[in-house]
Amino acid sequence: MLAASVAALAGCTIAKPRTDDPWEGFNRKMYAFNDAADKAVIRPVAVGYRKITSPNVRRVVANFFANIKMPITIVNDVLQGEPRTAFRNTGRFAINTTLGFIGLFDPASEMDLPPNNNDFGVTLAKWGLPEGPYLVLPLVGSTTIRDVWRLPVDNYFDPLYWYGRRNDGSFLAEYSPNLFYLVTLRSRAIDAESLLEGVYDPYVFYRDAYRQRRLYDIYDGQPPTELIDQMQGTDEADVDELLKEQRAYEQQRKRDAEKH
Repeated sequence: MLAASVAALAGCTIAKPRTDDPWEGFNRKMYAFNDAADKAVIRPVAVGYRKITSPNVRRVVANFFANIKMPITIVNDVLQGEPRTAFRNTGRFAINTTLGFIGLFDPASEMDLPPNNNDFGVTLAKWGLPEGPYLVLPLVGSTTIRDVWRLPVDNYFDPLYWYGRRNDGSFLAEYSPNLFYLVTLRSRAIDAESLLEGVYDPYVFYRDAYRQRRLYDIYDGQPPTELIDQMQGTDEADVDELLKEQRAYEQQRKRDAEKH
């Protein structure tokens, strides 16, 4: 009965993505807070991590965290009524945990079992739940009313979360593996920071990038063209006005640079 219910829910039509931002005032304040926290603490720690590690070490660490969090993906594969995908990811998890030395290496990819990620936000989308308004949370960042539910649900199936719950340490040391995981994620994002150079409105850039990435997650990398067009607003955007604003922004940046 449960399996049949999950399969029926997984067959629901995916709701169209929203393109408005009704909570923009609040979101911009949270974005500014997160940006300040990142510049003051998070990014410097991530930069320090990159300085004391080599690319090979960072790749091995990334492999470990991707593998140990695989149960989250497997559970959501099941909830989406995808037993074949769940079986493939279970095999990947088993191979990398054993032959890959607790996930430090990735022999599964060489066995035609490529990496795959899934989460409860995608599960809810495939069950037909609308995404709701875009939302920026302090120290969490971009999400939506639908995606925010993946935080508690996916944590329940996260081995690092259970490790923290079942162990006690001084100064909350039991949560250090998860904090280290977040540092590795931030260090990888440093390579993409050049994309923000010259961006007229970083808040809008992050918001739209998040929405488009989630669209690709939900449709397994192949979202319908009409949804991409809707997300980008190609029919509504005044291209000349956008270019005008971008040029004005770049000229102001140039004048500010000359003053300093």
